[in-house]
Amino acid sequence: MTTSTWDRDNHEDGIRLWQEVDWCIAKDVENSVTTQGSSRAAVLENLGDAVALHRETAGREPPDEELREMGIDPEENTTGDQTPPDVLK
Repeated sequence: MTTSTWDRDNHEDGIRLWQEVDWCIAKDVENSVTTQGSSRAAVLENLGDAVALHRETAGREPPDEELREMGIDPEENTTGDQTPPDVLK
């Protein structure tokens, strides 16, 4: 078992990773969210998605300030005349 701490004391945050037979398991301790994946990379990606869903931040429209922090100008970030993909309709 691999943990995100040097000792095995209880901690209120961090990520715990461990292997069970054919699956990697990851738990975000702070949010009490646990998920699995076929590899370390897959389980960490799944955990990121699961935590976003738990926090209800998945799929939200980012505010203009957040876009600017990422180097995106909200005024110039449009689809123009293009039709949005079906998933966005």
